[in-house]
Amino acid sequence: MSKHDGHVWAGVDAGKSHHWAAVVDESGATLWSKKIENDETAILTALGEILELADDVHWAVDISGTSSALLLALLAAHGQQAVYVPGRKVNRMAGAYRGEAKTDARDAYVIAETARHRRDFTIIDVPAQLAADLALLTAHRSDLIADRVRMVNRLRDVLTGTFPALERAFDYSAHKGALVLLTSHQTASVIRRRGRARLTAWLANRAVRGADAVAAAALEAARSQQTVLPGEEVAAQLVADLAVQILALDDRLKRVEKQICDTFRLHPQAAIIESLPGMGPILGAEFVVAAGDLAAYADAGHLASAAGLVPVPRDSGRRTGNLHRPKRYNRRLRRVFYMSAQTSMIREGPSRDFYLKKRSEGCRHVQAVIALARRRVSVLWALLRDDRVFTLAPPAAQTE
Repeated sequence: MSKHDGHVWAGVDAGKSHHWAAVVDESGATLWSKKIENDETAILTALGEILELADDVHWAVDISGTSSALLLALLAAHGQQAVYVPGRKVNRMAGAYRGEAKTDARDAYVIAETARHRRDFTIIDVPAQLAADLALLTAHRSDLIADRVRMVNRLRDVLTGTFPALERAFDYSAHKGALVLLTSHQTASVIRRRGRARLTAWLANRAVRGADAVAAAALEAARSQQTVLPGEEVAAQLVADLAVQILALDDRLKRVEKQICDTFRLHPQAAIIESLPGMGPILGAEFVVAAGDLAAYADAGHLASAAGLVPVPRDSGRRTGNLHRPKRYNRRLRRVFYMSAQTSMIREGPSRDFYLKKRSEGCRHVQAVIALARRRVSVLWALLRDDRVFTLAPPAAQTE
């Protein structure tokens, strides 16, 4: 096949085991369409064939994650950039083309056509090793936290069915001592037989803080329920097993969080990011992963816009000035700034002062936190730009 003189667009419908790529020219005609195994040799072969089609190939991918990691890395190694076309955009565009069948080949063609017609998609930046490590670690931490929430909810549900007084006695999502208690004491009769003194000693031997208070609360709950409910024996076994699993999961979370902290602090600007009040190493790592290369943002406003912290007008008819959160933004980046703003305003300082000022102006809590988050974007941007840590005193003006 002779080389195409103009531009061509390559759309890739990415998958775990294989991808499908389609290439179109300026008129939308298909020049190339094939299935590609998610394998280095197969991807390189397809890459060579596509690059033979034209000197200027514009790449578009519908997944920017683990499924397309090898593909994106190989594209970057060959000096090729790809844009990210969200799946919802592909679905909307699919309606403009003939046929209702959904196939990988058709999806790849629609992705290529979408990229041909639009120029506003985000370029995918292949992360450096540090960012890639943090991306994997923070994603794993999120999975562990989701598992923990699910197990705590299941534990509370089982306990409610047989011993509701004990379920109400503690916050099992945050109270380690209560979980230690449940590994061996799950029923009212067992707790009453043990008694306060022996239960306190048992908890203290397992390094439970406030062992006497935990024992007292458990014994009070046990004395309030004399009735044995159906399924108590099986429920007790399940509760003990869940408590053991949650405690083990907490240990895994500690190890992962330490690894995240150690990895994040290898970042050349980690000390600057962490110096901003409310931005600890975990949120700092999330920021590095979510923001990517800061060179992609022209200024603090662009970074704030990417985080969904710059309202956009949504006027209709006679209604003007109707500002709303944008539909397209980086939710993970928004969460970083929102959570750090909430944390920073707990203590006395400029963040709390700004939050209280917004509340006094009539803003609701969420509105005030979002305003604070937007302000903190500008502060962090200036710190990273000037390569200096945060201080309460403004930096001294430079003299000629």
